[in-house]
Amino acid sequence: MFEQTFRNIDNVLWKEAGCATELDYTEQTSWMLFLKYLDDLESERAMEAMLVGKPYEHVIVEPFRWSNWAAPKKDNGSFDHDTALTGDDLLEFVNRKLFPYLQGFKERASGTDTVEYKIGEIFGEIRNKFQSGYSLRDALELIDQLSFGSQTEKHELSELYEAKIRNMGNAGRNGGEYYTPRPLIRAMIQVTKPRIGERVYDAAAGSAGFLCEAYEYLRYRADGTGQDLSTSDLDTLQKRTFYGKEKKSLPYVIGIMNMILHGIETPNLVHGNSLTENLADVQEKDRFDVILANPPFGGKERKEVQQNFPVKTGETAFLFLQHFIKYLRAGGRAAIVIKNTFLSNSDNASRALRQELLASCNLHTILDCPGGTFLGAGVKTVVLFFEKPALSQVEGAATRHIWYYQLDPGRSLGKTNPLNDNDLADFVARQAGFEDSDNSWTLDVADIDPDSVDLSVKNPNKADAEPLRDPEVIINEIETLDKESEEILEGIRGML
Repeated sequence: MFEQTFRNIDNVLWKEAGCATELDYTEQTSWMLFLKYLDDLESERAMEAMLVGKPYEHVIVEPFRWSNWAAPKKDNGSFDHDTALTGDDLLEFVNRKLFPYLQGFKERASGTDTVEYKIGEIFGEIRNKFQSGYSLRDALELIDQLSFGSQTEKHELSELYEAKIRNMGNAGRNGGEYYTPRPLIRAMIQVTKPRIGERVYDAAAGSAGFLCEAYEYLRYRADGTGQDLSTSDLDTLQKRTFYGKEKKSLPYVIGIMNMILHGIETPNLVHGNSLTENLADVQEKDRFDVILANPPFGGKERKEVQQNFPVKTGETAFLFLQHFIKYLRAGGRAAIVIKNTFLSNSDNASRALRQELLASCNLHTILDCPGGTFLGAGVKTVVLFFEKPALSQVEGAATRHIWYYQLDPGRSLGKTNPLNDNDLADFVARQAGFEDSDNSWTLDVADIDPDSVDLSVKNPNKADAEPLRDPEVIINEIETLDKESEEILEGIRGML
């Protein structure tokens, strides 16, 4: 129903001089979508209040409401072109009046968990990139055709928005930063099995794909077919279940919009760097029951940030792993994507971190993902599944056995052949019973070299020879290594 409208919006953005990339398209679509959503939500709440004879106080004052400046209507409901701002007048209003007004919400909000604060955060991080007020007018009229009125409409919008995020990730070398394949996320959720009443966390939320899929699982698929939830359960899902942090501005804004489109009206998504938090200050109330994440790797953190962690390292992903171990509640479960070289790196930090993971948690499963799993990123990854033992089981804290699964879809993965749910079905089924097969096996931790703590994926059921890799995967890996080199140099320059 809305697919053609999204295409038309992209066509407008493609012609706009201020928007050069898929990232720009998604960012600009996001702020307009957010304001349209907010207007629809406020209209719905005002109507509900009127029906019960109660007053309703709008969050957005009248001159800045979508229905006033973006899409004024005549009495018969048709678009009022006579009063609608366009051209330079529209740009002047948006840049000099609307955005400053919305940015001010952050200071005026009563708390960080309010919609007012989120408005201030979002519009404090993005700017209008339209250089033509006529192009902006075209985009606004197209956005106004979208509706958030029914669950069906919201679902379709969420699907279209996810497609934009996927395209944005595929457009650059850093695809994994914005988009983790949804089939992989769903498999990670099926293994960790979050339950209503538990708190789900991602400290490197990106576009909030893990939190959105966890919401879908708990809201509709917890029993395999969908379920009816009580009012209390729905309130818990909305307000006290999904938590995340994101350092970068663009993915933060996209993550907020993605969660809203999936049905989480006031996302508990914080804009900030999780790694600046000192792990020594973490208390029980700060911890989470389920942690799902694909933290960035290849980046470098400054020395003052490294001081927050027991194992000192500049590698961002290794710092995040320590963060997750510390923030996992006793009895909690985690599934973390990480570069496969973590399993065998011989540097002191890698070995110390592997020892810590084995000693403090039950690392029960390692999923080995094939090259091409992350479109646009050639680096091979694994998923670590681990549990924090309950307080009553401290003596059994150390990992005893690790079950490995080597994912083999039987084809080269790429943009035309992406990972799908069927590819992971065997893994999910066998993991439930830690069942060995040609692609899965069990390692006794007692057999691990205590000095190297090497956890490499070595399938005892297959020959040692590695199959030739797809050329596209090799090219992607070269590009990713180039990007990592750039980030390392940038980090070194920042320390000088």
